[in-house]
Amino acid sequence: MKKFLVFCFCIFAVVLVIASCQPNVESNNDGKIIVASKDFTEQDILGELLAQQIESTTNLKVIRRPRLGGSFVCHSAITAGQIDAYIEYTGTAFTGILKQKTINDPKVVYEKLKQAYAQQFNLEIMPSLGFENTFAMIIRGEDARRYSIQTLSQAAQYTPQWRGGFGYEFLEREDGFAGLAKTYDLRFAKPPQNMDLGLIYRALLQKLVDIVAGNSTDGQISRLGLVVLKDDKQYFPPYEAVPIVRKETLQKYPELKIAIAQLAGKISADEMRQLNNLVEGEFKDVKDVVRKFRKDKGLDLK
Repeated sequence: MKKFLVFCFCIFAVVLVIASCQPNVESNNDGKIIVASKDFTEQDILGELLAQQIESTTNLKVIRRPRLGGSFVCHSAITAGQIDAYIEYTGTAFTGILKQKTINDPKVVYEKLKQAYAQQFNLEIMPSLGFENTFAMIIRGEDARRYSIQTLSQAAQYTPQWRGGFGYEFLEREDGFAGLAKTYDLRFAKPPQNMDLGLIYRALLQKLVDIVAGNSTDGQISRLGLVVLKDDKQYFPPYEAVPIVRKETLQKYPELKIAIAQLAGKISADEMRQLNNLVEGEFKDVKDVVRKFRKDKGLDLK
């Protein structure tokens, strides 16, 4: 009996600790909006952008929850009412949260996602910020200029003379290299090299390889003068950055929807790369970077 009581006390103590770490679900009663972000640099920037936009254009106060976790953690938190908003990527939500098969048309994905999130979770999918973060085929800037290459279709005629360098995951995934090569008829003189992702840009600059697969908003792309080839046949799923907000919160504070809607289409992929580089490459403070960006975009007026 004594051991049982000790066990119960321990369980009770753990529950208290977990509860104390959770955001206050009732915080909206006093005009505070809880904004979360996932656990990487780009999300630090986007979460701060959302927070500053709300604070600068409304009388609402924002509680920041940076680095809350991955998609599933943020989704669980927002559906439980523990946070009010965060930025997600459409392809991640569509395939990861809704468990749907990949669709390549970004408009179809957005509409299906918007409808499903409203019906299943009472969440609002707001318009895209203007960019997506997806797989990207990247070449040296000098090659893009020399051969006037902007798209993957244009690059296909040069790949027989090129060397490819890709990460293990990209080489193995069904929606990775094999499907891409088939879609664009990409042919290489030798099989692409399996490379550590931390080395692909260095290898590209040192001309050990001529084309690599990275992420479309990597800060190093801007910093190193590299070029992302346009996926003109829309092989990769869309991963548009969209704000997700609780409908209950939007109904309570109508000004919130107006404030967030002003961010629609404001960030291009190139601008996101530059912002990532300012934080990761030049070690600038996230709040300062966001503040300047908002000022440059004319978003800092209340």
